[in-house]
Amino acid sequence: MSAPLLLDGVRILSVEQYGAGPYGTQLLADLGAEVIKIENAATGGDISRAVGPYHLDGPDDSVDSQFFQTFSRGKKSVCLDLKSDAGRARFLRLVEGADAVANNLRGDQPAKLGLRYVDLKNVNPALVCAHLSAYGRDNERASWPGYDYLMQAEAGFLSLTGEPDGPPARFGLSMVDFMTGSVMALSLVSALLRARTVGEGCDVDACLYDTALHQLSYPATWYLNEDHVTSRLPRGSHPSVIPSQLFTSADGWIFVMCQTPKFWNLFCDLVDRSEWAEDPRFATPAGRLTNRSELSELIDERMKLDTTEAWIALLSGKIPVAPVYDIAQALDNPFASEVGMLNTVEHPGKPNGLRMLSSPIKVNGERAKDRRAPWLGEHDEEFP
Repeated sequence: MSAPLLLDGVRILSVEQYGAGPYGTQLLADLGAEVIKIENAATGGDISRAVGPYHLDGPDDSVDSQFFQTFSRGKKSVCLDLKSDAGRARFLRLVEGADAVANNLRGDQPAKLGLRYVDLKNVNPALVCAHLSAYGRDNERASWPGYDYLMQAEAGFLSLTGEPDGPPARFGLSMVDFMTGSVMALSLVSALLRARTVGEGCDVDACLYDTALHQLSYPATWYLNEDHVTSRLPRGSHPSVIPSQLFTSADGWIFVMCQTPKFWNLFCDLVDRSEWAEDPRFATPAGRLTNRSELSELIDERMKLDTTEAWIALLSGKIPVAPVYDIAQALDNPFASEVGMLNTVEHPGKPNGLRMLSSPIKVNGERAKDRRAPWLGEHDEEFP
């Protein structure tokens, strides 16, 4: 028996483009929601359709790209102009049968385009309106454009990333976008549960800035209460646990994380250095933290005596440890295929199929089956 589609029967209209909003609604589509992208044909629809460098051929010269397929698989597309009378009327007809309206527009746009609960409740009192913006809708920055990298900069992420003597560095991926999309999806489903119980919808908001700041987590608590400013440490080290960082092997790098005394003692035994566990400098978490530099040098010396592959073979499954892969190695890792995180989607622009990452969510042990993203306006006739 196939896994149930948890959100089967839920219809979401989404005025979305680029990354954060489409990422969030794709999670919902993976869970079975019918996600209808509201696009304006006059402007080419979702801007990510044209994001390169890898484009895909579609019917009738439809603009498509591998970037777009990454964020809009399994959705539908309806073309209308929200600013025109005819487009607005058609949109309201769609709202009548929808459970939610999502958007990831600039904070001042939902009011101008009539996408708030107050604008739509007379059409559908149980409607949930989910808003994802850069800085929110209720402050002096509501009209500001904003992107992931800017949030990483202002929220302090760049000050925590990279080596201490190097320039500030951002994450290699747009993790604030993806996290905010996830927060928006969670808030939308939560509001939908309430709406189905009481028959009344509402507005829910998530923004890049708030989400980025929230991700400061325990370093924020330390600063707000103790004035402690967490700073960059060599090799991606944990601020309060050692060893929990990168180490050099004979041919590369390995990440070791002995977060508990159990793992520390076992690590010492496995690398044939049981005397470290008895050394007064390293016997306790506090002692290891105080003597971080000395311990790091000793572990480096030991790890350099063998290859990363050999250490992984010895330590994996016993203590938390991982090799340091590039993207190719990460995706070619047999374990990624074994757990089902890679799949192939049918697409006319790729005769042998478009290889993609699978949904990270399993239901009854199964992942959602992927479908390609829609052509621009592909479902116009379905929703006249």
